Amino acid sequence: MKTDDHEATPSILVLGIGNVLWADEGFGVRAVEALHQRYTFAEAVTVMDGGTQGLYLLPYVQSCECLLVIDAIDYGLAPGSVHVVRDDAVPSFMGAKKMSLHQTGFQEVLAAAQLLGWQPQRVMLVGVQPSVLDDYGGSLRPEIAARIDEVIRLVVDELASWGARPELRSEHGPGHSRDHQAPIAELAPSALALHHYENMRPSPREACRVGDPRFLARDLGHPGGPHVDQTREAGSERDGVTESPVKE
Repeated sequence: MKTDDHEATPSILVLGIGNVLWADEGFGVRAVEALHQRYTFAEAVTVMDGGTQGLYLLPYVQSCECLLVIDAIDYGLAPGSVHVVRDDAVPSFMGAKKMSLHQTGFQEVLAAAQLLGWQPQRVMLVGVQPSVLDDYGGSLRPEIAARIDEVIRLVVDELASWGARPELRSEHGPGHSRDHQAPIAELAPSALALHHYENMRPSPREACRVGDPRFLARDLGHPGGPHVDQTREAGSERDGVTESPVKE
């Protein structure tokens, strides 16, 4: 006798949150993007790029029975450390040592959902300790990006235990489904997809990721402007002082 998918599998939301514009803060989004490219799941499973949507995510959280969140979390550990938090402990970790507004927003989502009667079967937070945040437009740092495969394995194993029935897609590359007939639906606008975002990024000099272009002299010999070394990259050190853009 064939069992209905929705009866066999609880409603599961896999949510990657973070801001891809601020280096390692985009880890959750990049991890869930890679998960979606590599695996299919039971119909009752939703894989979502939650970005920095905050309270806009409330209806999705309310409607799930099991929630798994991937994010960059400041645990006070060594950069690249992977740490798992479960169930009632998750909201407090989402609010501890907040790195940006998206974490405040998601802590509010969890609180609002519970106030409205949400009683999930399971909640799991997979957090990675970031290395660099204050690099506007920058990439995940190598030691952080290297944790994506580890986190995906951890997440897939957990989802399998929840009844999500993960299956590998074809190994013929991203963008094609397992039956080779339809492209994989994107989780976010294509301009923010990893392959496009990384390939189209301007250099630090062109993007003026260190400071405001109105106050940077492009010509080092310009008599009226400040003498700025344009070869410096974000976070470089000069005279013993680390200079990085200020994150609002």
